[in-house]
Amino acid sequence: MKLATLKHGGRDGTLVVVSRDLTRCQTVADIAPTLQQALDNWDEVVAALELVYNMLNNGHARHAIPFEPQHCHSPLPRAYQWADGSAYINHVELVRKARGAELPPEFHVDPLMYQGGSDSFVGPCDPVLACDEAWGIDFEAEVAVVTGDVPMGATAEQCAPQIRLLMLVNDVSLRNLIPAELAKGFGFLQSKPASAFSPVAVTPDELGTAWRDEKLHLPLEVELNGAPFGKPDAGVDMTFNFAQLIAHVAKTRELEAGSIVGSGTVSNKQGGLFGSSVANGGVGYCCIAEVRMYEAIEEGKPKTPFMRFGDRIRIEMRDGNGASIFGAIDQMVERYTPAV
Repeated sequence: MKLATLKHGGRDGTLVVVSRDLTRCQTVADIAPTLQQALDNWDEVVAALELVYNMLNNGHARHAIPFEPQHCHSPLPRAYQWADGSAYINHVELVRKARGAELPPEFHVDPLMYQGGSDSFVGPCDPVLACDEAWGIDFEAEVAVVTGDVPMGATAEQCAPQIRLLMLVNDVSLRNLIPAELAKGFGFLQSKPASAFSPVAVTPDELGTAWRDEKLHLPLEVELNGAPFGKPDAGVDMTFNFAQLIAHVAKTRELEAGSIVGSGTVSNKQGGLFGSSVANGGVGYCCIAEVRMYEAIEEGKPKTPFMRFGDRIRIEMRDGNGASIFGAIDQMVERYTPAV
């Protein structure tokens, strides 16, 4: 099943069920007016939502309208929790190697994670806003899951059935603000502005055999200014699966229905700077920082610039037949202008 949120009906938008081919949708206010309400009452509403989904796919929905991603919020315009992990150790190892630091062995058994702002997300086709290019504007292409209720202390095995939905993420990072924040010893805040999620969230069963071992085994496609930038497989080199990431959060707290847990930047192990880019036959990267890390390690200093105003980032994932699963995150970087 595929679900989305349109930008009308209040701050939390209007829930729609979307056809598998992403061409049609239907509002379901009589079942659940918002995605959060559907998640709060999942067991009671899921069968009715699936019925609408089947009717859309069979061409029998009487009130279907065209599905237009540019009119979408992120599936959850705001959430009770957004916790982003760093499940791809290759990415973490590159970051540390670029600054001459070893990877602590505990990073292989205990995931890194930060708690991001979740009071307001950005729509999948809305601009990435920043006041200054000097902040080091970067994208991070990721996969995320949305949970049901998870009790404190739940094991990974107990967390797995509570994965309700999957989405793609652009977790924007302001790279040049990060070092000073981390030096304070209290984590990210200003360096992590609002994230954007894919137009559509999908249930795990929709992914078929690509969803196994609580990982999504498909390439995550990234284009920067219309050129291929990355296509790493999200199921490869993922040290911690989503059930383990959720359990990490749940160690000391409950997760309420509608909590979002991210994978961190998708990253596959490669043989170095030459050959790792898509242009040279590699799988490329899901953030600019990663290619800059290779440049720093192998050429002495980074050369690839971070994003500038007017740059465009597109993040998408396709099934084995080439069809878009989640729709695309398609964003332009723009200068933020305060409202007068």
